[in-house]
Amino acid sequence: MNVIATGTTPAILAAQAATTTIPIVFESGSDPVRLGIVADLSRPGGNVTGVSSLIIEIGPKRLELLHELLPTAKVMACLLNPDDRALAQVQAREMLSAARKLGLEFHVINAKSASDFDAAFADIKRLRVGGLVIGVGSLFLGRLKDLAELTTRYTVPAISQYRDFPAAGGLMSYGSDVSDSYRLAGVYTGRVLKGENPAELPVMQATKFELVINLKTAKALGITVPLPLSGRADELIE
Repeated sequence: MNVIATGTTPAILAAQAATTTIPIVFESGSDPVRLGIVADLSRPGGNVTGVSSLIIEIGPKRLELLHELLPTAKVMACLLNPDDRALAQVQAREMLSAARKLGLEFHVINAKSASDFDAAFADIKRLRVGGLVIGVGSLFLGRLKDLAELTTRYTVPAISQYRDFPAAGGLMSYGSDVSDSYRLAGVYTGRVLKGENPAELPVMQATKFELVINLKTAKALGITVPLPLSGRADELIE
């Protein structure tokens, strides 16, 4: 038996459109029911199952953490790739709603490639953005070191899904362990190859989310991390 193993939302949707018979095992950063990838988490149906790390659904939580760290900042923004249409639309909608509840002015800043980053950060400074949520997607995942350097250069406090961001000098991250999600997807791929039916394998969801704060970066930005926030951190980088 063959199986298609895939990881990004565009690739998952493309694979699903290409075949209804070859089993597909995915690792998705979003709710696969909302995206129409599966009918139900407990019984996916069809030829698709996998793992959801819920990195998009917790975007509002990243905004809330940034607001907790920067309570006097009234203007926030998120950096998104509009070419990842499904991801960008969901992230923008979720975070705009969260920003309204927090009473924040909120901007969506677009970048389609790494060559757009400098212009995007220039816009962020022009809009006097007090805190930035870096969106999820392959563009940002592959450029975390560059993004960390830009947030330092433009003195923009920022939070990402990926813990490699604060490790590279960014301020904060909050999200699930994506490597563990891919490991679980690999386990499912093996089970399907041995003959199990993907329609009967429940979609697994991330249950552990980690907060990482770079205290050295916070100090460089003139930010004092409140004890209740640092006390909840899974890792403090000094």
